[in-house]
Amino acid sequence: MSEVAKADVADLPAITASLARAFADDPVFIYLMGGTFDERRATLAFEMLGRNMLDHGLVMMTPDRKAAAFWSPPGKWKVPPLTIIRTLPLTLRAYKLGIFRALGALGRMEKLHPQEPHYYLEVLGTDPVQQGHGYGAALMNEILSKADEERVGAYLESSKDTNVPYYRRFGFEVVGEIHHPNGPTMWRMWRDPR
Repeated sequence: MSEVAKADVADLPAITASLARAFADDPVFIYLMGGTFDERRATLAFEMLGRNMLDHGLVMMTPDRKAAAFWSPPGKWKVPPLTIIRTLPLTLRAYKLGIFRALGALGRMEKLHPQEPHYYLEVLGTDPVQQGHGYGAALMNEILSKADEERVGAYLESSKDTNVPYYRRFGFEVVGEIHHPNGPTMWRMWRDPR
């Protein structure tokens, strides 16, 4: 699998359903959702993230929409305030009272976010029934090659320790951790251009 494409708003229903299934066992996502996984609410959360990213970033997908990546180009990793306001109803439906936990996590992540130019991988996921076919690698390589051409780095936060070795295969290295109160750890990872 090597073919990827840019998504648009019409692709979001299929993409967000796949991402919700991909994150069903993700400790940080479960923490943000209040401690339990709810596929309907998870789909709403990814719809909100996808709509935000369509406004200021890159939503990449496989042709079958079973895998997707949300990337921000250099200098655009912060979501514009008007975009946040526009997607607030989705955010509230997804997180409910956990909105305060999610905002706290976002604040911790933003505080430690690198300032030098980079591509930011906010989300990468493949529907579990399609994992192992190279979808994630195709979605990574598409943008990492752009980063290399532009001579800028790439950054992500891994929400699972088991994903750290996967990202290392693409040249990312752990540069720090984010600890959420009474919650899981995230691994901050950076990749220099090649």
